[in-house]
Amino acid sequence: MNTAVARPSRESRLLGPSMAFPASLVVLLIIMVPILLLFRYSFNRFDPNEMMQEAFTLQNYVRFFSDPYYHDVFVDTVGVAALCTVLALVLGFPVAYFLAKTQSRYKSLFIILLVFPLMVGNVVRAAGWMVILGNAGALNSLLKSLGLITESVQFMYTPTAVVIGTTAVVMPYLILTLQSVLEGIDFSVEEAAQNLGANFFTTFRRVVLPIAAPGVAAGTMLVFILCMNAYATPVLLGGTGLTMMAPALYDQITRASNWPFGSAMALILVLATLIMAMLSNWLIHRRYVKTMGS
Repeated sequence: MNTAVARPSRESRLLGPSMAFPASLVVLLIIMVPILLLFRYSFNRFDPNEMMQEAFTLQNYVRFFSDPYYHDVFVDTVGVAALCTVLALVLGFPVAYFLAKTQSRYKSLFIILLVFPLMVGNVVRAAGWMVILGNAGALNSLLKSLGLITESVQFMYTPTAVVIGTTAVVMPYLILTLQSVLEGIDFSVEEAAQNLGANFFTTFRRVVLPIAAPGVAAGTMLVFILCMNAYATPVLLGGTGLTMMAPALYDQITRASNWPFGSAMALILVLATLIMAMLSNWLIHRRYVKTMGS
């Protein structure tokens, strides 16, 4: 009896990559061509009459790193993005954990409610927060009705408003990412840890969280990238009270028509975002390997 297992032919092994290559090439071109153009523009000189003169100078990068204003803009952007990522993780992990464990017949409804905000544009969601956080908004009205304040509190056009709005925008992405990972966990290990005497918090910290580390890394990296590149929410909720990188470089390109400096800012934003996201991803994975190996 012939027990040899038929191996796939060379043509069948190449079928998948050959079918994926055209789409991958298109995506690569769509992503890389604008970045390469911005890279070249960033070394040109700005001319108020011609908008841009071809050159090869580091003047735009020197201006960005030497100007205290843009230094503060960059630091504020990183700080807001990091804070929103942490808040989204702290608030979103319990929701993802609940959705992963629940056997309720309403689970599909919960997921639909979670996905629904993603169908609404960021501008619309920011406008909703403007109604809530405005001087005559729902939050001030509630605080006044409870007797906690007598005059309206300025929530709008502050860093707090930007943090609240941005966190609300990115949280569904994190929850959905974590939920897909947590659903793959065998929760019998959690029950085993509790049977051995570990309480809920110890089990969560020593068992569930380390196993979910890859999902945490993927979710936080995605959320951090979205926060670093946020535009509509900082503009509508922050106003002049907080300037972040995306609105600042947009103003340089559209209002000042300074394409070289705006291109340099765009590249700095992209590189800084990728480096910090990959660094945090590496640290989480390193912690995961160390925990699982111990």
